[in-house]
Amino acid sequence: MHGTMEEVRGMKEKDRFLRVFSNLSVDLRKEIILIVDNQPITWNVAYGEIVNETKLGEKILEKLIELELI
Repeated sequence: MHGTMEEVRGMKEKDRFLRVFSNLSVDLRKEIILIVDNQPITWNVAYGEIVNETKLGEKILEKLIELELI
């Protein structure tokens, strides 16, 4: 197996997000879904942060899973 368990888990979470995101309408992707660090996060912002694997993207993924949105 390649990568650490955390990297493998992160890929599964990212895949879950991408699967949900790909099924959203373009209009829905503009909607705010979370507030993280006092910043409104839309599906589009979440996509950019998660795909680029930023620290904010990690927080967003955690929150989306916690809230059972993905």
